[in-house]
Amino acid sequence: MNNNELFTFAASPERLGVPSSAILNFLERIESERVCMHGFLVLRQGQIASEGYWAPYTEDSMHRMYSVSKSFVSLAVGLMIDEGKLRLDDRVARYFDDLIPEDLHSYLADSTVRDLLMMSTAHSYTSYTRTDANFAKTFFLKKPSHPPGTVFSYDTAATVILNAIVERISGVPFLEYMRDRLLNPVGFTKEAWCIRTPEGTSWGGSGVICKLKDMAKLAYVCLNKGSWNGVQLISEDYIRAATSKQIDNSLAGNYGYGYQIWMEQDNGFSFRGMGSQLALCYPERDLLFACISDTQGQANGEAAIRAAFREEIWAHIRDSPLPEDTATYAKLQNCIGNLGILPQLGERSSSFTQKIHDQWYILEDNPMEISRMRFKFYGDEGVWEYSNASGAHTLAFGVGKNVGGPFPQNNYFGNQIGFIPGSHYQCLASAAWVEEHKLNMLVYVTDIYLGRFSASFAFEDNRISVHMIKAAEWFLDEYQGFAGGVRMEETEHTHC
Repeated sequence: MNNNELFTFAASPERLGVPSSAILNFLERIESERVCMHGFLVLRQGQIASEGYWAPYTEDSMHRMYSVSKSFVSLAVGLMIDEGKLRLDDRVARYFDDLIPEDLHSYLADSTVRDLLMMSTAHSYTSYTRTDANFAKTFFLKKPSHPPGTVFSYDTAATVILNAIVERISGVPFLEYMRDRLLNPVGFTKEAWCIRTPEGTSWGGSGVICKLKDMAKLAYVCLNKGSWNGVQLISEDYIRAATSKQIDNSLAGNYGYGYQIWMEQDNGFSFRGMGSQLALCYPERDLLFACISDTQGQANGEAAIRAAFREEIWAHIRDSPLPEDTATYAKLQNCIGNLGILPQLGERSSSFTQKIHDQWYILEDNPMEISRMRFKFYGDEGVWEYSNASGAHTLAFGVGKNVGGPFPQNNYFGNQIGFIPGSHYQCLASAAWVEEHKLNMLVYVTDIYLGRFSASFAFEDNRISVHMIKAAEWFLDEYQGFAGGVRMEETEHTHC
């Protein structure tokens, strides 16, 4: 297979043993279960069987990969081992003389590169929080709970340390170190980048921003034991180890863990990121399924994607080409062309639309610190105006449809954790009437940080009840809790 054939579309999914009906059923199931996916790709034998994106996302969208970033860091470590600059048995503390305390615990002093790759650190949970000024330093200061290299404990600080080692040895951000050796040969997006830790290193545990195909390409290198188009980019020995079970993690229902890479059933392995960023690889079937999503706050969101993939696609794949199914393939392509993130479910109109239009409500003390709010409706769009601890805000939303725009808060992190640039995240906002007197709102943050919050506004006579739920890491904290209030009297309204 020549380089131009890799990651190009097959004439039809059937040519690769994948029924068009299977992919169509998968997409219809995802929509019926209202799973918030942003993009998907099915790769078989190095060719694309199918690919699609939910508007406003496209194949060119840069997307937060969250913990898929960990698998990228593992590949950087592999490259460094290939160069002889790092060893699996190296004790990690030797690279951080400036951070380790004089009384470093023996468990931490004995921790090796291999221990951290396997997520078998001496800590029971991630050592840093959003308020720490140096993520790497916390790894050595936090009291450990058990000997390293013994049991699985998912610890993002392990990846922070591995990433920092790569950058301390190479002197450049880890993606830049990987460029000539791995990323450029596979056509990885040149604009890809990584959010930084407070101390200034790449946040390799969570912060890579790239395209869906970028993730899939690195997963494909692993699927092919470190090679791309016949060229060995990373040693086969390292990739075999990284994609093989190195430690048991069945206590949480998993199939094992390699080097920052998860094991899957049917002798597969995967890259995984929060919110259902996934690259599921099955070497024995030469199959890769990759997706980007935001299922935070959606009960069993990733489980729904996995079940739909297993039952609708995996179960129907064959090892030889299938008869062409032009009619179903046309339906599939039409479905892909009309994919879009679903708005809030409910009715577009209610008798309360005009009753509450332009009416201020004064809220009693509440966890969100919202003092007042009102809604204005203009056909199938509207605005929510409110005041909270950070000032007066306005959010535009669609009624029964999504409306894109800036999210009102500007006190969230930007390109570096711990630093607030004062800019706004982009979002999608929609609302609909779920009962005659109750308006629900759904907001997806679609920026370099992904998250969502849902709100329910119930109106009765001159009173309002509010319930907000947020699902996001380290932001949207202002949008969680209950509140109650009353409509401002007309005389007060006049003086507002």
